[in-house]
Amino acid sequence: MRARWWSKKKVTNWIDSGGLSARRCTDDETGTFGRQLVRRCKALLQAAGLALLLGLVSQFSHAHDHSRPELNRWFDSLKSGKGPCCSDADGYAVSDPDWESKNGHYRVRIEGEWHDVPDDAVITEPNRVGRTMVWPIKGWGGLTIRCFMPGSMT
Repeated sequence: MRARWWSKKKVTNWIDSGGLSARRCTDDETGTFGRQLVRRCKALLQAAGLALLLGLVSQFSHAHDHSRPELNRWFDSLKSGKGPCCSDADGYAVSDPDWESKNGHYRVRIEGEWHDVPDDAVITEPNRVGRTMVWPIKGWGGLTIRCFMPGSMT
């Protein structure tokens, strides 16, 4: 008679081995490798997501300083040759290394890429906040700059 999965010999071997099933040593343990790969990918995706989030938060600072409410009307009145700044775009402050002036024209780095500022997007009235600001708009044609206000570096 043939031994079945519950035979006394198999049960005794299972108990003697500590209750764990015997494992074969093979070069291709896809089950273990697959689980390790999933864990590593998950950890990598979490780290990448956190780095992206921190990068976005640190790059953009809010243009409007809510601790200075006297500037509310001034921000709402800002406009360039392209129209009102705050109507369609959210502005934010730009660090000094992320903008430059050459030959009377401005360039600004937005999301890691340099963009030429159109002359009609430059705000010509005095900058009451002192820091460089930009109001970009993302659309189907790419990124355009609605308004740009140079800071104290000029």
